[in-house]
Amino acid sequence: MKLAPVLAALGDESRLQLVSKLCRHGPQSITKLSEGAAISRQGVTKHLHALRSAGLVRSERRGRERIWRLEPKRLSDVQSHLAQISRQWDDALARLKTAVEE
Repeated sequence: MKLAPVLAALGDESRLQLVSKLCRHGPQSITKLSEGAAISRQGVTKHLHALRSAGLVRSERRGRERIWRLEPKRLSDVQSHLAQISRQWDDALARLKTAVEE
């Protein structure tokens, strides 16, 4: 699985805020996601499309609105990968500590 597009998508502050909002409040329309945002509704739409391209969100039509929701599997994959990197760093630091103490 390629995580670089996901991490790149999450590296943008506006997209990260949209993901956080979807995590906290569940599926929402662009109107709701735009409330309180520092960017325009069109900007929110652009960021949602970038998140969709990375596999982090999906949308469905509900009447006249498009409802956006998270793709939890993709976030879970990122979490697992970051946990693996964390373990590798912990191991490397433990080896360095042992080498310095010897």
